[in-house]
Amino acid sequence: MRDHALVQLTLARMREFYREPEAIFWVFGFPIVLAFALGIAFRNRGPGALKIAVLGEGDSALVTALDRSPALAAVVLDSATARVQLRTGRVALVVVPGDPIVYRYDSTRTESRLARLEADEALQRARGRVDPARVREERVVEPGSRYIDFLIPGLLGMNLMGSGLWGVGFSVVQARTKKLLKRFMATPMRRSHYLMSFIFSRLLFLFLEIAALVGFGWLMFRVGVRGSLGSLAFITILGALSFAGLGMLVASRARTIEAVSGLMNLVMLPMWILSGTFFSYARFPDAMQPLVKALPLTALNDALRAVMIDGASLARLGGPLAIVAGWGLASFAVALRIFRWR
Repeated sequence: MRDHALVQLTLARMREFYREPEAIFWVFGFPIVLAFALGIAFRNRGPGALKIAVLGEGDSALVTALDRSPALAAVVLDSATARVQLRTGRVALVVVPGDPIVYRYDSTRTESRLARLEADEALQRARGRVDPARVREERVVEPGSRYIDFLIPGLLGMNLMGSGLWGVGFSVVQARTKKLLKRFMATPMRRSHYLMSFIFSRLLFLFLEIAALVGFGWLMFRVGVRGSLGSLAFITILGALSFAGLGMLVASRARTIEAVSGLMNLVMLPMWILSGTFFSYARFPDAMQPLVKALPLTALNDALRAVMIDGASLARLGGPLAIVAGWGLASFAVALRIFRWR
């Protein structure tokens, strides 16, 4: 068994990987650095005070009422300065004293609309407004609702895509440019063994990738896995196989490193933007949603978040998992058929 072509090819792929320090960093180190930076930048520290401007000399009672609100930071500016700062986003709202009071703001900006509501609330209460209905607030901060909880599964999916595409596609084209594939043709090795060795070598490093990123998320930010660890392992294995097949397809005909790099970016860039790695793909128009949901990274991210955040079982994830598996099977089948050795 040790002398089997598939075993030796898989071992060769593993040696190629761990002998490259750059590859180890991009597979293990880069997602952790990214998670740390974004987790710190977007940590749950509560909304800061919204900066607003009061036009002209300002009504002292009006400025005092606005300053009394902990959600606002009011400054008095002249008309020209206030206009420039509103246009450049340095203030969220400009309040013009008078009767009536005028609010100038960009209604397309969320912080401006929030500043308008907070300012109006402060001014109306200062002039005696009383709520007709009694209310009571119960503020809750759940671990699964944080940005870092959304981010870690997305980074895991992105890492599976990147290491699958680059780790497989780049190595294949590099071997082709060095005439190694031509030499392999003279051996009794099967073509399927050569292609499958890339996939098996990816699986052997897969659990280290998962443990590094998920473990870092738990240690630094207490990002847990609410679902089954077995379900998470199954989804990541399926995702790794799918993107390895896609990487094989992209590299099946490319002759140069420049060509495969361009093709990799062509495949990866739309998924980086559309597939909800760093923000929800629900922001895109409804007409684009069927296309976005058909992408393999979108389906993989949805499945990872469903297990890690919602605690979903595999039985509830038939649709996303079918999309991921379909991409992998189709890609590997086509790559096996059109693969070029020269």
